[in-house]
Amino acid sequence: MKNIRNIALVGAIGAGKTSLVEQMLFNSKTTNRIGKVDDGTTVMDYSPEEIERKSSVSLSIANFIWKKNKINIIDAPGLADFSSEQISAALAAETILFVANSASEFDVTLEKSIELLYDRPVVKGFIINRLDNEGSDFYKTIERIKENTDFSPTPILIPIGNEHKFEGVIDIAKGKALKNGKEIEIPESMKEQVEAAKMELMEAVAESDDKLLEKYFDAGELSVEEMASGLKNAIIKGKFTPAFASSATHDIGVTDLMDAIVEYLPSPSDRNELEVLEGEEKKIIKLGETENLFAYVFKSYSDPNVGDISYVRVFSGTMKNGMDVYIPEKETKDRIGSMYFVNGKNRKETDVLKAGDIGGLVKMKVARGFDTIVDTNSKLRFRKVKLPTPVYWQTIKAVNQHDEDKIGAALNKLLDEDHTLNVDMNQETAENVISCLGEQQVSLLQKRLKTRYKIDAELKTPAVPYKETIAGTAEVSYRHKKQSGGKGQFGEVYFRVKPLPRGSGFEFVNSVVGGRIPTKFIPAIEKGLTEVIGKGIISHNQIVDLSVDVYDGSYHDVDSSEMAFKIASWNALKKAFDVANPILLEPVHKVQIIIPDEYMGDVMGDISTRRGKILGMEKHGKKQLLNAEMPLAELMGYYPALKSLTQGRGKFTQEFSRYEKVPGDIAAKVIEKANSDE
Repeated sequence: MKNIRNIALVGAIGAGKTSLVEQMLFNSKTTNRIGKVDDGTTVMDYSPEEIERKSSVSLSIANFIWKKNKINIIDAPGLADFSSEQISAALAAETILFVANSASEFDVTLEKSIELLYDRPVVKGFIINRLDNEGSDFYKTIERIKENTDFSPTPILIPIGNEHKFEGVIDIAKGKALKNGKEIEIPESMKEQVEAAKMELMEAVAESDDKLLEKYFDAGELSVEEMASGLKNAIIKGKFTPAFASSATHDIGVTDLMDAIVEYLPSPSDRNELEVLEGEEKKIIKLGETENLFAYVFKSYSDPNVGDISYVRVFSGTMKNGMDVYIPEKETKDRIGSMYFVNGKNRKETDVLKAGDIGGLVKMKVARGFDTIVDTNSKLRFRKVKLPTPVYWQTIKAVNQHDEDKIGAALNKLLDEDHTLNVDMNQETAENVISCLGEQQVSLLQKRLKTRYKIDAELKTPAVPYKETIAGTAEVSYRHKKQSGGKGQFGEVYFRVKPLPRGSGFEFVNSVVGGRIPTKFIPAIEKGLTEVIGKGIISHNQIVDLSVDVYDGSYHDVDSSEMAFKIASWNALKKAFDVANPILLEPVHKVQIIIPDEYMGDVMGDISTRRGKILGMEKHGKKQLLNAEMPLAELMGYYPALKSLTQGRGKFTQEFSRYEKVPGDIAAKVIEKANSDE
């Protein structure tokens, strides 16, 4: 375990994450050529969608040996729509390295990644990449991170030169200048800067450990070995957020970054405890090769050629080919089949995966993404993963009728790959509704249905599940009488109809006395009402919060029937709606919007135009958190609008609150449209 490093690379789109991995694989002699993102030849971006887009849409895994250590790199896409991939990558690693583009302003995709993973209980650091590009500035990039986030990165590898003059790095802890792993002279112009930075770093390292602090006071300095070990311990404890300078495309600082990963970043043995659940109780377990098996599937996907593939992190124990295991989330057993070490789409078979390592499992029958794998006699499981709430909705439907039966199974396969995607049948609107994090995510789902499963699917904005009720009361009666030869139809009902408090549903009261309606027909009256309530009267939406009291009626010994009383009930309720002030209700959601201060006015104004109500605001780190309420009809299109208003820097969460009356003019339009669509 001490000879493994598990690193998740996340951060800005275009910052060079995939290119960094390509260079590391080449430098370690794992590959014999360097793939290019623009050419679609990288090890990590190999799916047709990634090659076409020239950017990652799914996490990929690479592994290589460096200085007798195995380094597993998980490269995650930068776009916030693919947050599930970033979360999955972070679950399997001891260290998250955020990759920043030093040649651009503070990037919104980097900001989103930082906000998403800030609370993950792992080591975090920054790679300041693209330092050879025009306009790059290592120190400005660090300052922008400090200004816009709650991180304060401390440079460990700093650049020698910048832009086209970027030629190497200086390891501040060692006070050495390096060029691709080889020591060079520190430029004369940087010696004072390096010495000052080294003393500042030495003092900070000493303050992170009592023994080192005592040594520092006694000797006035720390040895190179003490600095290295002290720095690593400070990073592991979260006292430091390290920053490293590099250029992936020109291979400057990449070898030195690989050395720093081995020397300064934690191994699985450095973080050998894990909080898990036993039942609903939290428990801390020790991790080690000789401990019981505890592994976690952090990502699964379906390959049309290979079948189901699960990426697994073995936290403790040893996983062997053919062993029986237990999947606590599914409460059933499974069996380990073929196991692999993974480099992009390339796999190397193995018979064993040991504690601390990462690999791939093929064709597991039960285990899928976010499932725990333990010994058959264990009930331990991984803690529940908190996922972002949906902010974007689309309905999905097969274009061709013959694909209707296939689309459900295909969607289930794709949902296994991304846990921030959900598809639910809305019983009220009879639509399959996808809830997700953005347009790119649902567009990728649509494309994968086509490329993997040959299913054309169409997307559109979902219908709002309005409800109908009344604001007034009514006493009505209706006699259904029909005679056309043979047996006739007869049923008469008298109703008292009144509204109920919100959320009460439907109440049926039988007050008939004296046998005015025989008892055997009462269920038919209730059934008739239930049918109308399900279909609605004014807008074809479900009726709610209504009480109907049947208190009188009449019948005919021969002509009365259940159907006659059902028909009488339908028409009586329709009469009641004509006189009891029918109204339309709409779902209202609580919304929490997080935005930088400078966009507050625009966002508040936009909320008002969307019939929203602002409830208050509070400070949220370096941003503002706005609490509001908004009708779902307006929330449907809020995600792209907020993105536009805040240059992509705003985000929101939402949850259903209650139903409220729709304003009259809007209700009239909804009702008119519903009836014109018949």
